[in-house]
Amino acid sequence: MHELVKDYYGKQLSGSADLKTSACCDASSVPAWLRPLLANIQPEVLQRYYGCGLVSPPLLESCRVLDLGCGSGRDVYTLAQLVGARGEVVGVDMTEEQLAVAEQHRAWHAERFGFANVRFLHGYIERLDELDLEPDSFDVIVSNCVVNLSPDKAAVLRGVRRLLKAGGEFYFSDVYADRRVPESVRNDPVLYGECLGGALYWNDFLRLAHARGFNDPRLVEDRPLAVTDPELLSRTQGVRFFSATYRLFRLEGLESACEDYGQAVVYRGTIDAHPHRFVLDKHHDIGTGRVFPVCGNTWRMLNETRFAPHFDFIGNFDRHFGLFEGCGGNLPFGAGAQTAACC
Repeated sequence: MHELVKDYYGKQLSGSADLKTSACCDASSVPAWLRPLLANIQPEVLQRYYGCGLVSPPLLESCRVLDLGCGSGRDVYTLAQLVGARGEVVGVDMTEEQLAVAEQHRAWHAERFGFANVRFLHGYIERLDELDLEPDSFDVIVSNCVVNLSPDKAAVLRGVRRLLKAGGEFYFSDVYADRRVPESVRNDPVLYGECLGGALYWNDFLRLAHARGFNDPRLVEDRPLAVTDPELLSRTQGVRFFSATYRLFRLEGLESACEDYGQAVVYRGTIDAHPHRFVLDKHHDIGTGRVFPVCGNTWRMLNETRFAPHFDFIGNFDRHFGLFEGCGGNLPFGAGAQTAACC
């Protein structure tokens, strides 16, 4: 699978226009705050972008960030502007051709930004322990439509947890299926290269995250994916695919369910580009100044991470009121109509 993916992204594709589905491309509308950052990125880097979401979480100033499967570096160079001169962004990829593009334009971006704060490493995201990366050293780890391409996703999550600081987060977009993908789909070279064959059944992903110490994964956003080529669509055997962005926090002791301790938070509106609201995930859109009831896990995700200075916290863990209302276990993604291809 490694050789298949390296051939597909290193030799078969010359740009996002060569993709055959909407899986490995981002159909999300670009928020206003992100547009000037993308305008600062070299055109060839932009052309060779194959992500499926936006992996630029808020509050990255001075952070140390790792991008798994960085490709030609679009997200690395975007994040470099967000972390600033005092931060650092490290990109890891196994495809030499993609890394060559990223390296070729490193000096160009340093001159454009006025500082140099990125580096790229050739390696495999399943073998992060083989790279020159210190454990417990990253504030945030991101990945954009790459984990599905890995043949050992458990190893990826194990490496992520090892490299994250306590309170750090894995913020990543990827492709998921509404059921377990049949073997014929997994072994189809084009469907695998297009990020569909390696997609995890969403519930298996949640189980895997729990097993690797990431309790309570939080879904940030999702969208259905389209396979517009009729012949390719017939080969998917009716499986529905979704692009979804999750955030996983490295926090010891998160509970496996949302438990109610009578707690609440108040967002101060002090995060740049987010003066009116803070969106933690799909179910926590917190308006500025509003007393917002939260479960114990959410309270900790805000209280024990880089977000803490921007919130007031109400309550503690002295009294338990049972399961937090509204928690369920059904398909978490939206069931809207399949969208048209974006590439």
